[in-house]
Amino acid sequence: MLDLFGKAILDFQTNNSPEDIITETNISEADEMDVAYLFRSYKEMPKLEKKALQLSKGKVLDVGCGAGSHSLYLQNDKNLEVTSIDISENAIQACQLRGLKNAKVQNILDLGNEKFDTILLLMNGTGIFGTLAETYKYLLKLKSLLAPNGQILIDSSDIIYMFDEDDDGSKWIPADGYYGELTFTISYKNQTEEAFSWLYLDYNTLQNAAFANGLQCELIEEGKHFDYLARLF
Repeated sequence: MLDLFGKAILDFQTNNSPEDIITETNISEADEMDVAYLFRSYKEMPKLEKKALQLSKGKVLDVGCGAGSHSLYLQNDKNLEVTSIDISENAIQACQLRGLKNAKVQNILDLGNEKFDTILLLMNGTGIFGTLAETYKYLLKLKSLLAPNGQILIDSSDIIYMFDEDDDGSKWIPADGYYGELTFTISYKNQTEEAFSWLYLDYNTLQNAAFANGLQCELIEEGKHFDYLARLF
């Protein structure tokens, strides 16, 4: 892994001539992302992210923390104990430079048996599951990390809107696999990361997966762009 996403984050944090991140999927063309967006303040965050941070309580685990903006708000503004993890070494270095007290390079599946009152997975938190078939593995791991009365706050989007519609209103979606299973490619400073799987889950599918793995699931709020925030417990 070239860790280009993390490199962009670290370049921005250290003022090392950051450039836009280029993302592309198997169903969409290349799109530019300003890395500064990852450093947004609470006021600049979408309402679903704000809602998740408002609901966060107790000992918090921020999974896939990226530049650490959510964790920083919880640590500095809500005075919560936050553990921030990401598989990107560069991103974690940036988090530490930003003042996060407990940020570490860690794959969620390899995390020891700690217990948390709130587990956050934001900015399409279901993405790290990769595919629908792998979802159970992550849900069971997350469930094992919950303290009594703990909660998982996770967001995603129903991307059915991205597929073409027939005259009768039906959608042209892939016959093989689940339509929310995308292949992502990231490019940065003339380098391209190896393509990786990234999962978008519609709410009903997430709810069914949660139930199948012994978790309750409730819809907290919906956004304007087919996105939603859910709570698993």
